[in-house]
Amino acid sequence: MPIPILYNKKFNELTEDEKELLKINKKSISDFVEQSSIISDVNYATRNAHAKTYAVLKGEFIINRDLPDQLQPFFDKERYELVIRFSNAHLKIKQSKKDIPAYGFSVKIKDDNGEVLANYPLVNFPLFPVNSVSTFLKLFTSINHFFIKKWNNLFPLLIQIVKATPSLFTFSFLKNIVRLIGQRNHFFLSFDYHSIGAYRLGEYVMKIQLSPKSVEKNFGRKMNTREAIESYFTTNDYTADVFIQLCYDLKDQPINKLNREWKNSPLIKVGEVKIEKNSILERTCENELLSFNPFESKTIFQPVGKIQKLRDETYKVSVQTRRKINKLLHG
Repeated sequence: MPIPILYNKKFNELTEDEKELLKINKKSISDFVEQSSIISDVNYATRNAHAKTYAVLKGEFIINRDLPDQLQPFFDKERYELVIRFSNAHLKIKQSKKDIPAYGFSVKIKDDNGEVLANYPLVNFPLFPVNSVSTFLKLFTSINHFFIKKWNNLFPLLIQIVKATPSLFTFSFLKNIVRLIGQRNHFFLSFDYHSIGAYRLGEYVMKIQLSPKSVEKNFGRKMNTREAIESYFTTNDYTADVFIQLCYDLKDQPINKLNREWKNSPLIKVGEVKIEKNSILERTCENELLSFNPFESKTIFQPVGKIQKLRDETYKVSVQTRRKINKLLHG
């Protein structure tokens, strides 16, 4: 194997202007979560992204016995316990039969003592539309304000959408948009799932891909997504290969250009995710309050990159506000 690039904290550093925009964004997140039960017409405060939970499940991460020597120290057990959340990316919980095919497959990896080793929020679209931290923060803040105040904030939102649009026009991004349109009616579990940004693997930097085995893409076509998932796990197990790519060259594997796919970095199989039938957990308040914040991972597995760095603060304010509101609502 080539020699991977080593992690450097400079990959994550924000400018002073970006830090100021982040403060404004955090306030908009707090405001959104406080209003989220009204926005989604539910009796609890929701997340400010991936608000809709399809299912929470238990699973296993089974390690590949043929790992390259340099990766073996990071996977020193044969298998790890998983808690998994299936979700939709929309900020608002919609009760419509058909959801936009923007799905989340969040994974919490635990050790033998039940301690969290890593959280990985994976999604079925491998790229992120915006590279500029400032552009993203302004856009995300405008989206939050729009959901809170509706038409009063439509024009500012449109301005930010126009400013973000140029970064959509990369070959990688357009190719994946076309692919998603073609797959828009496919079953949730038939998609590949990806880490949008990069993560540490010790002193290395990696991306993650989860690819299912033998899942029928047309399963449950006449059901809504939640019903189809519940129906699938009454009779089927689910298995997916887990691959990583390592960063060897920032030109081919850019850490802070999330609208470009990594190239010239082979997929390395590190194991399999397995979910047995009847593994869906009961819908409880405790399960709804689960956090999959990747910054709650062990240091050697945490996110890398400027856009990723934003999650550290935004996840915290979202979770803290959500838990505070739900405690008030439900005692």
